[in-house]
Amino acid sequence: MIGSEYTARHRSLLSAVAQGRASVTGGRFPCLCVDGRWCDQLATGELVRNGLVCATGTCTVDTLVPAALTAAGAAVLAAFGVTAAAA
Repeated sequence: MIGSEYTARHRSLLSAVAQGRASVTGGRFPCLCVDGRWCDQLATGELVRNGLVCATGTCTVDTLVPAALTAAGAAVLAAFGVTAAAA
């Protein structure tokens, strides 16, 4: 996806990751949890596959670890006018 194809939903998820409020699972279909609630799995998959969000450690399908914003994720947020530091 190119930057203009990301939605407000993507922006919200990326912002939550940048604020340290998100955790992610591993596996083929990663799941993102923000403030204890599971998020849109399609949007999560897009963010992880496109290298905007990553796990901070080793994780599996059964393991939830803190999520981190990558430099590419910070760039997408910047396109939305949101400043965030990448991990």
